[in-house]
Amino acid sequence: MNNNNIFRKLTIASVFLLAINTGCKESWLEPQPLSFFTPENTFTSEGGFNSALASCGLNVRDEFYADGSPIITELLFSEMAVEGTTDKFGPAVDLNVLITPDANLNSADFNRIGWYWERGWLGIRLANTIIDRVPQATAIKEDVRNIILGKAYFYRAYHYYRLVHQFGDIPTTFKELAEPKLDFTTVKREAILQKIKADLDFAMKVVPWTSSKGDVNRGAVGHLLTKVNLALGLYDEAIAAADQVINNGAYKLMTSRFGVDAGNANKNVIWDLHRPANKFLANNTEVLFSVIDRYGLPSATTTGTTSMRQAVPFFSVNTILTPDGRQGMVPNQVEFDLTTLYGRGIGRCRATPYSSKDIWDDDKDLRHDTKSGNWMTMEKLVYNNPALKGVSPWYGKPLQLRDANGKLLVSTGDTIRTWYDWPHYKLYIEDQIRVPYQGGNSDWYIFRLAETYLLRAEAHWFKGNLAAAADDVNRVRTRAGCSPYPVSKIDIGTILDERGRELYYEEPRKTELARIAYQMAKSGKSYNGKTYSVSNFSGSNFFYDRIMDKNIFYKNRVRNVRGDSYTMSPYHVLWPIPRPAILANSLGQINQNIGYAGSETNKPALDQITE
Repeated sequence: MNNNNIFRKLTIASVFLLAINTGCKESWLEPQPLSFFTPENTFTSEGGFNSALASCGLNVRDEFYADGSPIITELLFSEMAVEGTTDKFGPAVDLNVLITPDANLNSADFNRIGWYWERGWLGIRLANTIIDRVPQATAIKEDVRNIILGKAYFYRAYHYYRLVHQFGDIPTTFKELAEPKLDFTTVKREAILQKIKADLDFAMKVVPWTSSKGDVNRGAVGHLLTKVNLALGLYDEAIAAADQVINNGAYKLMTSRFGVDAGNANKNVIWDLHRPANKFLANNTEVLFSVIDRYGLPSATTTGTTSMRQAVPFFSVNTILTPDGRQGMVPNQVEFDLTTLYGRGIGRCRATPYSSKDIWDDDKDLRHDTKSGNWMTMEKLVYNNPALKGVSPWYGKPLQLRDANGKLLVSTGDTIRTWYDWPHYKLYIEDQIRVPYQGGNSDWYIFRLAETYLLRAEAHWFKGNLAAAADDVNRVRTRAGCSPYPVSKIDIGTILDERGRELYYEEPRKTELARIAYQMAKSGKSYNGKTYSVSNFSGSNFFYDRIMDKNIFYKNRVRNVRGDSYTMSPYHVLWPIPRPAILANSLGQINQNIGYAGSETNKPALDQITE
C-alpha cells in the first residue's frame, strides 16, 4: 500500500454510501471526481447528511477492525505492549531501524503508521465536505443544520486531534477541495488545536446530549473538548468541559450488573460492561461514543475485531511442551476447547510486564480477577492434546513454564509471543465468522465516561489540586472493587496506571502519551525529577522517559528469538510523515519530524491557519 495514497478513488457519493473499504486509491492531494451522485444531489436532505455522517463513523470504526488492527500500532509505541511477531524481519520491533519516512508504513504485517495518516485525512475530507455543504441546504431547518454542522465539526476535530499527537505539526485543510492542491504548508499544532477547540465549543451548544448508539452526542463532544483543552494547557476549561459530561445526568458509570450475563453469579459488572450485546443497550449509561459492528447487518465488517487473534498468546499450535517433553497443545479440541474459550491467538500485541503485572496493585481489582475469569494467565490453561491420554499424566493439568529442573517448556524458546497474561473480559468476543475463534463482530467503545473522570483527574493534577484528582481516579478504581488511593499517591504516573488498567485495547495510548508529553513540556512539571521544554521536544520528552521507565523490552533492548532488539528513541514521540506525501506536495512545504531523514530542510511552520 502506497503511503501517498491517502484518499480512495471513489465518488463523494460512494464514499458516503459506506464504501470506504474498497476501490482503488489516489493521491491525498487530488480532489474526488464527481459522478452522477454529486454533492448537489446528495446533500439536499437531512437523511443525506446523516448518511454522510454515518460514513464518518465507519472511518473511525476501522481502527479496531481493519486488517492488522491499527490500534496495535498505538499500543506498541507505549508502555503497554510490544510487537510480538517473531517469525520474520520487518514488524515494528527495532524502531530505530524500521520506522523511517521511506519504510513500508502501512502494512498489516509491519505497522499501521501510514494507515493513520491516510485515514486521518480521509476523515477530515469527509467532514469538510459536509461542513461546506450544510449552509447551502436551506430546505433543512436551521437548528437541524446546526446539529449536522456540530457533528461534522466533531469528526473533523477527532481526526485533527489524533494527527497532531501522532505526527505533530502538519498541513491543514478546513474546506472542501474542488481542485488539485499541491502547495500545502505545515501548520503548528497549537494553531490547529485552537481551531478545533472553537469548533467543539460551537458543537457543545447545538449537538443533543443523547443519541442513538454509534451517533455523535454532546457527551462525546465534551469528552473530546476536554482532551483538546488539556492539550492546550487550558486546565480550567478542561475541567469545565468534563464537568458538563459527568454532571449532565445522561451518563453514569455502570456499577450494577446488567445485560446478557446479569444472572450469572460468577461474573461481575466489569464483565458485563464489555459484552458485545451490552455495549449498545439503552441502559448502558457509560458509553459516550461507540462504533457499530453487528453480525448480520449490511454494515458489518467481514473480519470482526480479531481481538483474540491479535492480543492473545500464540499457545495453541506446536509451542507448549509438557514437563515430560510431549506436545501439549492443539487447537479445536473437544474436551478442552481452549481456542473457543480464549481464541486462536498469534501474540502480535504482546502485553508488557508493566501492563500485565506491575500496575495491578489491589487483589480485589475485578479487572485483574482470575477467579471470575476476567483475567487470564497461562497457568490457567491446561494441556489439551488428546495424544497425551494414556501416555502422560499431564493431560488436563495446568500449563507449566518450566519443568522441575528449570528447563523451559516452550518448544520454540519464544516466550515473548507465547507466554503472557491478558484481559479476557476485554478481548473475548464470540466469533460468528470463524472457528477457532479470533474475535467476532462487536460494537466498540471509543469514549467511555470512565475516561472522562481520568481526564478530569489529569486536569486537576496539572493545576495542583491533588485531592480532586484523587476523587476522580477513585471513582474508577472503586467501581472495579479497589480500595481508593490516598491523596499522597496521586501523580501523573498513577493516573496513567489507572488509564492502563481501565482502557487497555480501547484508548490510543501513543496519542495520549504524546499529548501528555506536550503538556509536561509546556507546564514545567517534572517526571522522576526531570523537566522538559517544547523547543527540544523530539530530543527529550516525557513520552520516551515514561516508556523507558516502564517497558522493559525497549529499556533493556531485549532480543527476540530472531535476534532482533527492541529499540526506541526520543524522536519516536512523533511518527515520520510518509515521504511520498511530502514529495507529492510539489509546490509547497510539508516538514518532516525531527530525527527522521529530510527534517534538515524544514522551514518554520505557520502560526495560523490560512484557509
